[in-house]
Amino acid sequence: MRARVAVVYNQPLKSRYDEQGEQAAVSGVLEAVEAVHDALLKLGYGVVKVPLSPPLHHARQRLTTLEADLIFNLFEGFAGHPETEAEIAAILSALKLPFTGCPAKALKLALDKAKAKAVLKRAGINTPDFQLLRPGTLPSFRLSYPCIVKPRREDASHGLSSENVVYDFASLEQQVTTVSRYYGGQALVEHFIEGREFNVSVLGDTVLPVSEIAYSLPKRVPPLLTFAAKWQPDSDYFQGTKVVCPAEIGAKERENIARTALTIFALLGCRGYARVDMRWDGVGQLNVIEVNPNPDITPGSGSARQAEAAGMTYPQFIEKIVKLALERKEDDGQDTPHAKKGQNIPDGTAARHARVQTG
Repeated sequence: MRARVAVVYNQPLKSRYDEQGEQAAVSGVLEAVEAVHDALLKLGYGVVKVPLSPPLHHARQRLTTLEADLIFNLFEGFAGHPETEAEIAAILSALKLPFTGCPAKALKLALDKAKAKAVLKRAGINTPDFQLLRPGTLPSFRLSYPCIVKPRREDASHGLSSENVVYDFASLEQQVTTVSRYYGGQALVEHFIEGREFNVSVLGDTVLPVSEIAYSLPKRVPPLLTFAAKWQPDSDYFQGTKVVCPAEIGAKERENIARTALTIFALLGCRGYARVDMRWDGVGQLNVIEVNPNPDITPGSGSARQAEAAGMTYPQFIEKIVKLALERKEDDGQDTPHAKKGQNIPDGTAARHARVQTG
């Protein structure tokens, strides 16, 4: 008999995102839930859907009563409280319930974009220079324009529009004030790189084919994966943002991207699956923009598209995620050490995975 799987996710609720017109990113989890549920059924698993609602202690009580061999963890955080994504993973680990995807420490670290970038810099990995600013600390601004202003602790492109890319101090001040007000605390301000944009998913010890985000936007509109580009089909950004997978790049470039992704996967303590977003700068260097543990795996999402380019059907992709979780059933992944400065994966491993990602 196949394992019993509980698909755990956040029940979409009204939140502060409604005020910003960003509720689509919250309710989007339901599409992933249905797709994963159907794939698991096709694979012969016993499946139950388990929506979680706040407060956190109620969610813990619900998890305590689960009778399942594995948790398929699609929980993205309670609406308006993205930090609870890691807290649920920590609860699952404490309850010794095996679950798919990344452990709590990786989720917590990647959510804090400033801390994640600091880890990358200490390891010698290129990432755009950055500062944490709020309205009262704007006089300390030291970066060169253009810059992009982001919420420090958000995902799903919350708070990102063309206006977040700034070219002068007046615009910087306005965006830091707005981001600080609506998304809490400090804003992450980083140098904006306008070169070609790539992302790639790591699945266990395999790098999937690389995707390029190809922009065809009006002049003076910054090439940026905004909230509209992801969630608003009628917008110019959505219409002008396409994905090319596999990316049209050479073998050397693919290998460099693969090596970087595998290094970061280990560095941040990821398990199961994660996605890394990167851009080439003006001198051809690869820069890591963001790391996304447990990225969207809805059919048509970046990771699912890359799995398809690697020759997997959607159910096969989901089966692989399940198997990776079952293989580490006795290891909650909470004590994975960070890599040291300059640490890379072995050359043989990098070359092997570079071949995999060609699709």
